[in-house]
Amino acid sequence: VRLLFLKLSIGLGSLWMLYLASHLDTDKVSGFTRSHSWLEYTDEDGGPEKVCNCSGILQRDQESLEQAKLLTLTKTFRKRIQIPDEFYINETRDCRNFKLRRKYLTFPLSKEEEDFPLAYSMVVHHKVQNFERLLRAIYAPQNIYCVHVDKKSAPSVTSAILAITSCFPNVFMVSEAVSVVYAGWSRVQADLNCMADLYNASTKWKYFINLCGQDFPLKTNLEMVRMLQSLKGSNSLESESLPAEKRWRIHYVHNITDGKIKKPPPFNLPIKSGSAYIVVTRGYVGSVLKDSKIKDLTNWFKDTYSPDELIWATIQRIPGVPGSKWPSRKYDQTDVNAFARLVKWAWHEGSQDSESAVYPECQGNHVRSICVYGAGDLQWLLQNHHFFANKFDTATDPIAVFCLEKHLRHKALAEAE
Repeated sequence: VRLLFLKLSIGLGSLWMLYLASHLDTDKVSGFTRSHSWLEYTDEDGGPEKVCNCSGILQRDQESLEQAKLLTLTKTFRKRIQIPDEFYINETRDCRNFKLRRKYLTFPLSKEEEDFPLAYSMVVHHKVQNFERLLRAIYAPQNIYCVHVDKKSAPSVTSAILAITSCFPNVFMVSEAVSVVYAGWSRVQADLNCMADLYNASTKWKYFINLCGQDFPLKTNLEMVRMLQSLKGSNSLESESLPAEKRWRIHYVHNITDGKIKKPPPFNLPIKSGSAYIVVTRGYVGSVLKDSKIKDLTNWFKDTYSPDELIWATIQRIPGVPGSKWPSRKYDQTDVNAFARLVKWAWHEGSQDSESAVYPECQGNHVRSICVYGAGDLQWLLQNHHFFANKFDTATDPIAVFCLEKHLRHKALAEAE
């Protein structure tokens, strides 16, 4: 029947293709149509934020930015943008309609992307709306996604995310969830558990990318694939020499109150400083899971402070790890230069003529010294080479996410044509 439909579609034009896509959402219809306009995000796909002028916002039109800023300050707007977890549980009772209404891409947009699948770990603990919009923005049927929901999360959060993931054959909940503690080993363990599940689930994916629920992409899937191909098997993550002010993190045991000094790292490995977020090859993940030297290093890190900001950066500089760099300072890579993640820290913000400033001032608000992006940050964000940015919060300001969604979907469909 599907073959018959596809033959008929050649002669019936775009109207038939809309019908075909609606009823056979797993077919690779991209090769049979010149227009994917039915997959474009329109203002009707938004909530109360749809009144904003996204084109003006992306061009930093002051009137559009002021309108967006004023809107986020009104009580009515802030109340209307709250979406209860139960909404997603009810919406996903009919998965087919859910995917159609939310305009998920259910076929690869290009052969190039189909032949270069990616693997994602997504560690979340709240804000289901953030998670769902992130998933939709990065979803492609050739990719594979492991979702780790914190064991401490509210039952409604776990139920809603489980309901969403059950609608997709290539999205699954981690086999073993842990209770994540900030700056503790459990944050690393959450990603390790997803790494193992992804590694065992498929041999086809090329690169691993880990995310949290308040990330959002700055690139289309095709852009990421092409940038990853340009790496020629290298990894892209922050990895620098450990600064003096952070050495206390590894010199003391942090799960014992007597302040016992730790033993030196195994094999005299130089400990590096970095980020919890990485873009690494399947080979790197295989080494993390199987290499005995790395397993010893993993055990050594378990009682350090914030090991997620040390372990991946250190493994990246171990000779022999696929995609790694030599431990010499010459190969140090900062977060600004790595593909993985763009974060605005309050103490690095400033004006462009400031010699010490790394990036312009936050146009949203700060949470724990990290910028939660507003609409005014979008133009600057899109000028950078990073794959993802952190943080976004649809519960306080969905406008930045809404405009990014529209921009990236339009760009992805234009690339496909």
